[in-house]
Amino acid sequence: MGLVANRKSAMTLHSGSLDPMSHRVRIVLAEKNVSVKIIDIAPDENLSEDLLALNPYNSVPTLVDRDLALYTPHIIIEYLDERYPHPPLMPIDPVLRAQSRTFLYRIERDWYSLLDDLQSKKIPVAENARKILSDSLTAVAPIFLQKPFFMSDEFSLIDCHVAPILWRLKSYGIDLPPQAKPLMDYADKLFVREGFQNSLTVAERDLGN
Repeated sequence: MGLVANRKSAMTLHSGSLDPMSHRVRIVLAEKNVSVKIIDIAPDENLSEDLLALNPYNSVPTLVDRDLALYTPHIIIEYLDERYPHPPLMPIDPVLRAQSRTFLYRIERDWYSLLDDLQSKKIPVAENARKILSDSLTAVAPIFLQKPFFMSDEFSLIDCHVAPILWRLKSYGIDLPPQAKPLMDYADKLFVREGFQNSLTVAERDLGN
């Protein structure tokens, strides 16, 4: 992956190779060009005892920066944005920051909460999740006629959260209707970014987008 720099890094990310939660952290790292060692963990791979010692939930993503271990995606991402302030991915203005956090909360609650169901082996459960996500994405598509990024003229943490879901739509069996074209044009804009391309694992490149 282009994310891993040759120079020695004090930072390590334990990352799921197909995990969208890990992917959004990798996007932030790539956008900020942070030197990091990435330990890639396949979906069927047992997590190590070393990871359990760092993270009581034994989950990915887990970020280790010297003596600090973080294992909640949104905490990791905000830490990275504060530790590496250039380029900034959150607004400086407190009102705009609060609005951004509200959007992030809604994305987490409305879209990321569907991920387990989307991959369920129970067909009705997966189909229902696909319909909910498809309808929700189609409903927000018109906002991308107004701004180049998610409610913003600049790339932000919100885009880092949205991109992994959009990249996986085909793998989830979701084909958005024609009225979602502004959203898909926005997705194409995200996918060609150098940071996004550098964030992808080999396994993610095979998802079909």
